[in-house]
This record gives sequence, C-alpha cells and structure tokens, in this order.
Amino acid sequence: MSLKYQVVPVTSFSQNCSIVWCDETMEAIVVDPGGDVKQLAMLIKDLGVKVVNLVLTHGHLDHVGGTEPLARELGGVNIIGPHKDDNFWLQGLENQSQMFGFPLTKALEPDQWLNDGDTIKFGHQVLNVIHTPGHTPGHVVLFSEEAKLAFVGDVLFNGSIGRTDFPKGDFDTLIASIKGKLWPLGNDVRFVPGHGPESTFGRERASNPFVADEMPLY
Repeated sequence: MSLKYQVVPVTSFSQNCSIVWCDETMEAIVVDPGGDVKQLAMLIKDLGVKVVNLVLTHGHLDHVGGTEPLARELGGVNIIGPHKDDNFWLQGLENQSQMFGFPLTKALEPDQWLNDGDTIKFGHQVLNVIHTPGHTPGHVVLFSEEAKLAFVGDVLFNGSIGRTDFPKGDFDTLIASIKGKLWPLGNDVRFVPGHGPESTFGRERASNPFVADEMPLY
C-alpha cells in the first residue's frame, strides 16, 4: 500500500490543488480545492477515488474558493482545517473574492479546525498536522512520515517562501516555522507547495536564498 497523489493547478493563480489517496482502499482527501470545481470533480471520478474530506492549509481565497461547491458536488463531505487562527480569512472570503475578481465566495466555517499534532486518516494513510504560522497565523502543513512527503501550502516554495505582507503575516514567524518545524522532518522529504514545482527540504536548505543554512545535500 502506498500514498498516491495528483496535483491540479486551479484558478488564475495556478494554485496547486492535490488529490491524495490510499492506493489500497482508494479513500482520498483533496487538499486546497481553490476553484475549477467541475474539472476537479471529473478528475476525482476518473481516478476512481472516494473523497472523505476536503482539507485546507490556510484561508486564502485561491486555496479555498472551490471548497463548498466541491463538498456539495461530492455529496456533502466534511471540510477540515486550517487552524482556527485563520478564521478571520475565511470570514472575509466575500471581500477577498471582490478584491481579486474571483466568483463570489461566501464566508466559510469548516466542520473541524486543525491543531498542531492532529492526524488526518484516509484508508491506511495518515497525515500529521503541523501548525506553521507566518504566511497566515493559522496555516498548517500536512506530512506523511511513511511517504516522506509534505503538502506545505504557501509556507515554502521551490526557491522562495510565502509572502508575509498580508494581515497578520510575519516574516520572522514564517522563518521559524520553516527552520524549526519543517527542516527537522528530514532533508529527503519531498514537498508539494501551494504554487509552482515540487522540491525537497534538503534542496531548499542548500539553495533557497531565504532559508538556506549551508547544509550539505544528502
């Protein structure tokens, strides 16, 4: 048994939505369904997976805009995450959608908030929840210890890091989240960022100008 995933760029922001599943049971979650709901629903059907939860890493519109429509399309699956400190972003989705010219997105309250140390289970797979504030105060990262794979939202990118100039963003907090919570997971961990191509923590430690610490690549 193993963890499988497919990344689907959605919205005009090319946000990486991830369909993640257990290849033994075909139970799945969808991480950050930001939009393009019909495309996502069609792909879920084509993959033959059964989605049990929609999971949000943080409250920005390009990551959550398609969440409620997709939940309805899939027959009312639960919405979980992010950490409750991002509630103000979810309550302000209507303003966000007007500001960025997105379809009107109403305020959203998930069925369950996520806390540091929580786990998300689907089939035989387990993702650990890591609270990683800085880009937003309630941002979470999802980590599969078995697959050595992390879904990091907008905390870390290939060659860059998340913006911290939004309300309640903080640069020092973000750097502390990356160095204190992500690096200890291991240099060999691959990650799917919220935008752009995948990388590994080791590669970013060696070459990312924002967080490189001169660690050799292993």
